Amino acid sequence: MRATRGLIAVAVAAAAGAAVTLLVGAGTGMHGHEIGRLALLLLPAAVATIAAVAAARTMLARLSIPLRHTAIALVALVVGFANLAVVSRRMFVSGHDMTAVLVVLGYAVGTGLGAALMLARGPAKALDKLSATATALGEGDLAARAGAVGGGPEYAALASALDHMADRLGKALATVQDVEARRRDLVTAVSHDLRTPLARLRAMVEAIDERVVDDPPTLQRYAGEMRRSIDTLVTLVDDLFELVQLDAGAIVADTERARVADVVGSALTACEGDATMKGIVVRTDLDGAADAACSPRLVRVLQNLVQNSIRHTPPDGTVTIEARRVAGRVRVVVEDTGEGIPPAALAHVFEPFYRADPARSQPGSGLGLAVAKRIVEALGGNISADPRPVAGARFALSLPDLSSTTADP
Repeated sequence: MRATRGLIAVAVAAAAGAAVTLLVGAGTGMHGHEIGRLALLLLPAAVATIAAVAAARTMLARLSIPLRHTAIALVALVVGFANLAVVSRRMFVSGHDMTAVLVVLGYAVGTGLGAALMLARGPAKALDKLSATATALGEGDLAARAGAVGGGPEYAALASALDHMADRLGKALATVQDVEARRRDLVTAVSHDLRTPLARLRAMVEAIDERVVDDPPTLQRYAGEMRRSIDTLVTLVDDLFELVQLDAGAIVADTERARVADVVGSALTACEGDATMKGIVVRTDLDGAADAACSPRLVRVLQNLVQNSIRHTPPDGTVTIEARRVAGRVRVVVEDTGEGIPPAALAHVFEPFYRADPARSQPGSGLGLAVAKRIVEALGGNISADPRPVAGARFALSLPDLSSTTADP
């Protein structure tokens, strides 16, 4: 199909050239019978041109760009010589005039071949560079770039597209490697956090089953330890499940609304037992933001933040929750008087299973802050962790005020 279309295009070009030649002849004062003779001469010339192109098409496709340009120039000149020879014999051109025309055409042959070779160098070099870049990319060198290749706008556009593709491949590979690294870390961390409560449960069950312990006080203490281990496992599984849901985009459009005061109250109720057990005072200062509307999912966020503060605050310490309305948003701050966050850990506290304690001896699933960050971001907000000027840690989050007409989308 392509070959047929190519031949049709050549035939149309030859016919157009013949028509232009006849029009020029008529314009220069040629008589009707002379134009007729010229038309008869142009017909075999056009047929010969089409035949030459058809014969050379396959051979030219196998040649390099410099040789192809040279061959095209030679074909054009040969066709020109042949046409001139036929016209001169049929129109009785004098020998002297014929010699002058041949000399001029000889000059045209030399300059045409030279120009063809020179013009072919740019595209040939551009293709070589593009080919080398593509080969390097195919072999895994994603840093390879074509850059400026010259040869014309088409080659420059192809080089730009190739480099853009390489950039996207590099970013995609980096994303895949990051996801794989996080997956390995997640599996390692989950395995670690599952091993401890499971080992404790197994040891206590074996002790009871083998009657190593059978006195009621010890059995009661074991039952309490087993319940705490089970609670740890349940919390870990729940956090993992919620983290996976958030990663999958489970929060797309949260249509439920709740008052900030109710959300804070629910979060504190869930943490009240742990705070009382450690003798920690939890204070609230809502300062006009109590009636602001927010997503009920904020309960889980505040619960995780407060539990984290209680976990890292010594007895008789203080945890404070503050809320403010600022420019159509609700800004909530949870701060404590605990041990604080090491500067090196600030950039990692929201990563799943990250703990500044290398021994990983602290209770908890290690996912609380990661879940809090995912929820806040899914709701269109942001969250950050900072050390307090004196002592303790400070977590600040900002969410759209859903009761305000100026809330950010």
